[in-house]
Amino acid sequence: MYKTLTLFMIISFLVGCKNDPSTTKKEPIQTVENIEANKTFGIVIHGGAGTILKENLSDSLETAYKTKLKEAITIGHEILKNGGTAMEAVTKTINILEDSPLFNAGKGAVFTFEETNELDASIMDGATLNAGAVAGVTRIKNPIDLAEAVMTQSEHVLLSGKGAEIFASEKGFDMMDPSYFYTEKRFQSMKNQKEKLLQKEKNNSSATTFATDPYSQDSKFGTVGCVALDKNGNLAAGTSTGGMTNKRWNRIGDAPIIGAGTYANNATCAVSSTGWGEFFIRGMVAHDISAMMEYKGVSLQDAASEVIQNKLPTLGGSGGIVAIDHNGNIAMEFNTPGMYRAHMNAEGELIIGIYKEL
Repeated sequence: MYKTLTLFMIISFLVGCKNDPSTTKKEPIQTVENIEANKTFGIVIHGGAGTILKENLSDSLETAYKTKLKEAITIGHEILKNGGTAMEAVTKTINILEDSPLFNAGKGAVFTFEETNELDASIMDGATLNAGAVAGVTRIKNPIDLAEAVMTQSEHVLLSGKGAEIFASEKGFDMMDPSYFYTEKRFQSMKNQKEKLLQKEKNNSSATTFATDPYSQDSKFGTVGCVALDKNGNLAAGTSTGGMTNKRWNRIGDAPIIGAGTYANNATCAVSSTGWGEFFIRGMVAHDISAMMEYKGVSLQDAASEVIQNKLPTLGGSGGIVAIDHNGNIAMEFNTPGMYRAHMNAEGELIIGIYKEL
């Protein structure tokens, strides 16, 4: 009887201590709202880098570029804000840019020497390191969507030309008439540059190399791209382009080359490139930025600055990148006079830039 009474008193004492507010540690309540508030996300886009000077851009055209950049990035940001994936945000954002004649991608693609449009695109998932790309397609309205299909619906990474379009047809893509891609501005640009090229060839000016010819350098810029970090911590990157004005022999640049024009890795960052593609391929620019972060432990900004401002110019290349890391830090680095670009963070703050000084 005595043992039973003693045991009862000990239990009562312990229960009382547990319920006593002075002896109970209060843990913060993790509501759904609190959890969501702790998840960062962000999105960055570019619309090409090059000799973009304020004196060469009318007020109305500058407004048009800024309006379209805002429209595109807002679409992607809304997807991320509502819990959508980085992959979806990248594709839908690039679709807006591909559908605009302002940019050298999709509708606004430049013309080749043969007076056709040859489109390239790539996309990469930072969570799986899976990737898809297409090159030299001529009838695909949104090449970034076909690149994603290559990634998710085939065992391949890169498809080109007619084969890529056969794949697209089998997957239900609508085939556009090539006239869809015609814009007078791009066509006249090609005609002017073709005339200069043919005149040089007629005058036997072969001593001037592509690398030192200012006319050739002005013909290589364009491209659109997007990188995103979603609330689940996943990164994605995508790039789409019409390539180089007056390009010949089915030339392919860096945009569809994984590691050069596009790269994403959840362990480091997501990168989309724009500029002189031959040098971005030789420098494997997008992957190089990620590798510097992974192996040297440097920040995204330091890696981007080193690659774009030092390593790329040493090779003779010019252009820029947009990037975002797994913590939401961003970089918009370029070594040209301008780059169309925009960024939105988790708070919805919007930054739009065109010229070097911004």
